[in-house]
Amino acid sequence: MFDTIVVATDGSDSVGRAVSVAVDVAARFDAEVHAVYVVDAGEVESSPDTVRDDLRDALDDQGRGALDRVEDAAHDRDDDLDVTIEVREGRPASEIDAYARDVDADLVAMGTRGRHGENRFLIGSVAERVVRTCPIPVLTVRQLTEEDPRRTTI
Repeated sequence: MFDTIVVATDGSDSVGRAVSVAVDVAARFDAEVHAVYVVDAGEVESSPDTVRDDLRDALDDQGRGALDRVEDAAHDRDDDLDVTIEVREGRPASEIDAYARDVDADLVAMGTRGRHGENRFLIGSVAERVVRTCPIPVLTVRQLTEEDPRRTTI
């Protein structure tokens, strides 16, 4: 049913549950996991020229760290999971969509809130855009609050 699962990460705490769910689905279906982090080109280009390269490098480093955490989560769940990681630069929703198409994904998993937190009421703007435009099924996973009885601590 699922051979290739793309999990989009931005390195935020709120994406942790989405990573966990994506990894669980991949383990159940013996699917490949593709983790993608997108350096937001708009964020980089809108920064002052004097710090643009440093910002790009910092975001790239942050992305690599986020992808390493996805890879660690996958191998903690199942050492046999095949994990591919990639950093891209561009408009996050467009790049996630393009990456999912490039790898012929069966499912895209992502959190509903990202690094920019509460600037959207129910679902993050990137997640919302991916849900609306991506032709591949998108699983959005919300982060549970501390008070939610379904929340478990690891």
